[in-house]
Amino acid sequence: MLDYILKEPAGTATATVIWLHGLGDSGAGFADIVPVLGLPQDHRIRFIFPHAPQLAVTINNGFVMRSWYDIKTMELEGRADIATLQQSEVLINELIEQQIDNGIAASSIVLAGFSQGGVLSLYSALRSSHKLAGIVGLSCYLASQDLPKVGAGGVNATTPIFSSHGQHDMTVPFAAGKEAASKLAKAGFEVKWSQYPMEHWVCEEQLHNLGQWLVQRLK
Repeated sequence: MLDYILKEPAGTATATVIWLHGLGDSGAGFADIVPVLGLPQDHRIRFIFPHAPQLAVTINNGFVMRSWYDIKTMELEGRADIATLQQSEVLINELIEQQIDNGIAASSIVLAGFSQGGVLSLYSALRSSHKLAGIVGLSCYLASQDLPKVGAGGVNATTPIFSSHGQHDMTVPFAAGKEAASKLAKAGFEVKWSQYPMEHWVCEEQLHNLGQWLVQRLK
């Protein structure tokens, strides 16, 4: 089971957001964003910020860092190493099962992620056997081009997706994020797309918009 940072609501939790960080970061990188989401004071959402496993990353000369999957090329096609991505998918599924065992319905769980975490979020959620409340992919891309088709045939075919990207992103090109959202929409998914004048990060307006979306999904 992954180690994680836990942020509990004031009352008993009735929903969970699992938030996955980017390459080389940790759960601590996003653990302080909850107040910025602008959620109602009486919200009942538990936030889990897992720490990715330590992994040797090929493009970084094999340097070991927290990473959800290996990256062997900067070309978007093939950037996500599927074998190691699927190893992390197993760990995310364990977290989802843990929340279900703890009394949170799968339909009250949102899987979210930024950058590498967003890639894993989309991949895991669209292949999940559990019907989730929502899926969030920030500043990311599709791990495989057949993922929209795979997801459209799964239990999360009607699960809403929040997708957004920085227009000046040089790490994951803006076009890649927009193309991913477009392909998901064409496959029939309900995609809420937004873009912001920023680089490879998140901004307050974006997080506030996400907070409103989460409240709608996790009523």
